[in-house]
Amino acid sequence: MSERKRVHFPASKTRKRAGSFAITVFTVFLWLYAIISLYPLIWMLFYSLKDNNEIFVTNPFGAPLIWQFGNYAKAWSQYNVPLYFGNSIFVGIATVALTVVCALPFVFAVSRLRWRWQSKARTLIALGMFIPVQAIMIPVVQTVKTLGLMGSRFSLIFPYSGINLAFACMVFYGFFMGIPHEMEEAACIDGASVYQTFFHIMVPLVTPATITICIYVFLASWNEFILANVLVGSIAKLKTLPLGVLFFQGQFTTDWGSMGATMIIASLPAIMVYALFSEQVERAMTIGGAVKG
Repeated sequence: MSERKRVHFPASKTRKRAGSFAITVFTVFLWLYAIISLYPLIWMLFYSLKDNNEIFVTNPFGAPLIWQFGNYAKAWSQYNVPLYFGNSIFVGIATVALTVVCALPFVFAVSRLRWRWQSKARTLIALGMFIPVQAIMIPVVQTVKTLGLMGSRFSLIFPYSGINLAFACMVFYGFFMGIPHEMEEAACIDGASVYQTFFHIMVPLVTPATITICIYVFLASWNEFILANVLVGSIAKLKTLPLGVLFFQGQFTTDWGSMGATMIIASLPAIMVYALFSEQVERAMTIGGAVKG
């Protein structure tokens, strides 16, 4: 009596089909998420190229029927956008430079050297990440006045650097702790001093972390509004772009297209910085990136 032959389908084919279906669903989800995330930027771009009638009446959500490129020329030439833009660029770059210059040697000292108050100093600087800007606003203003910095761009640069210093130190600390101590020992055997080890070995190794900190600190100072409004909100020549957009809206309430053009101009540097250095940010998310840098 012959046995019945059973047909067995390979389990691998079933798993492949299930995996292919899951990938398809996930891809569709990612595309939908990307469209939903990008639509506000696209809508703001359309908004900046319309007149008031299209914005509020005839075409509030679609592409412009008549492209108003003159909104950008008007925003740039008539509404002090170059002044606000230049202030934001100067403050952002100076804040990044001061933050990195202060954070790098401090973190090297608390992570690679041995001294009495090492752990207490690291804990003290880490506490800065848990203090909101609103809680220190009055002491900051009083300190700026005492130092005689009111009425200058340094009234923003020094507070911004102090606020971002804790974050920069924590990022650098993780990278420094991931570097093998054998590198320092080899440098010491070759006759390198502490300063030579720091500048020629440690600083190049944490390049991915440095780039990441530069991006985040620049964007934080570029978008900061609360402290800037308190310190330089009444000084027209020192206003940054976020302040300029606010007062632009209050002073020119009828020219909404030009205000949209100003918001696009204010958003471009942040978008360009992240687009150009996004790969470095991804590399910096791993401790191994510090050694590979």
